[in-house]
Amino acid sequence: MKFVDEASIKVHAGKGGNGCLSFRREKYIPKGGPDGGDGGDGGSVILQAADGLNTLIDFRYTRNYKAESGQQGSSAECTGRGGEDLILQVPIGTTVIDEETGDVLGDLTELDQTLKVAQGGYHGLGNTRYKSSTNRAPRQTSPGKEGEVRELKLELKVLADVGLLGLPNAGKSTFIRSVSAARPKVADYPFTTLVPNLGVVGMSADKSFVVADIPGLIEGASEGAGLGIRFLKHLTRTRLLLHLVDMMPYDGSTAGENAEVIEQELQKFSPTMAEGDRWLVLNKVDLLPDDEVDARCQEVVDHLNWQGPVFRMSGLASQGTKDLCAGIMDYIDDQRQREAADPELAEQAEGRRMEMQAEARRRIEELAETRKNARKQAMAEEQDIDDDDDYDVEVVYAE
Repeated sequence: MKFVDEASIKVHAGKGGNGCLSFRREKYIPKGGPDGGDGGDGGSVILQAADGLNTLIDFRYTRNYKAESGQQGSSAECTGRGGEDLILQVPIGTTVIDEETGDVLGDLTELDQTLKVAQGGYHGLGNTRYKSSTNRAPRQTSPGKEGEVRELKLELKVLADVGLLGLPNAGKSTFIRSVSAARPKVADYPFTTLVPNLGVVGMSADKSFVVADIPGLIEGASEGAGLGIRFLKHLTRTRLLLHLVDMMPYDGSTAGENAEVIEQELQKFSPTMAEGDRWLVLNKVDLLPDDEVDARCQEVVDHLNWQGPVFRMSGLASQGTKDLCAGIMDYIDDQRQREAADPELAEQAEGRRMEMQAEARRRIEELAETRKNARKQAMAEEQDIDDDDDYDVEVVYAE
């Protein structure tokens, strides 16, 4: 199934039913009082996080969704039936945004979590409601209110504890295959990974964490080059980023220069993400001569002026992966304990994640607008060329 992580839809809540104008008419009761009932409430539109879904592709083909309207009231003070709520199931990890205002309406991160995105219209009142001591036979009713109409943008971001960064062919998918049961495609050419992959790393019966692998970044990614930029948003929920560096680049470049490319692109995409916790992982060290490993690894650290944790490993040979995973598990456990003990720290972490998501959204929208303007300019230039060709035709009149 095709992986789709963005979709725009329009939701219409149901209209409330109108109130009824009616009077009681029975044998021997020629002038009964008002007995018009109220209408029913319109149905609302609700999004629900469901298990087993991992794409928003269904919302690409059906963009308009309308809940049922409430029925009109009837005589004998009978209230109209309310419209049924429309429940739309979305993948866990879906963020809902109001396209008109840009406000984030909610984040569905737990199974069966619900979010009401359009409120159904309130029911109209029957004439019974308007009876008073001075108006015994009211002919006044009220119509049902219109339901809310909203244009929404749905964004799917994977739920993971750890995110993998790196150039294409840096060994990110190989690392996931080595430490988890996930089996993403692996090959000896770049851009093997085209969509995000998740792997669950089990350290013990009750301890595990989730790793997210996205397509590799390339130089110019922050300006729209390659695939990775549109998938970087999937790493905004993670607690930790692993920067994987290929110590034996296939194109003859240096590992330090390649690592610096990722640093620069990440900073341009989201400064908040670039300032977050990140570990440097030097991969494919098994391909280096034994007497050069220390020196080559130190060159990368010095080139980046790296101050954080550094790990050496080989994903293919499973060399150093256990120590890395153990360190990740200890880090995640420590973070969870600290946030549980300090609500203010947990709030700060959530605020940082929200800021990363906002920066990612702004950057992706800027790139989309830039591409749109470029297409318009290209079409305009093509039209100008076609118009100029009309004047290049030489007309010869026969004598």
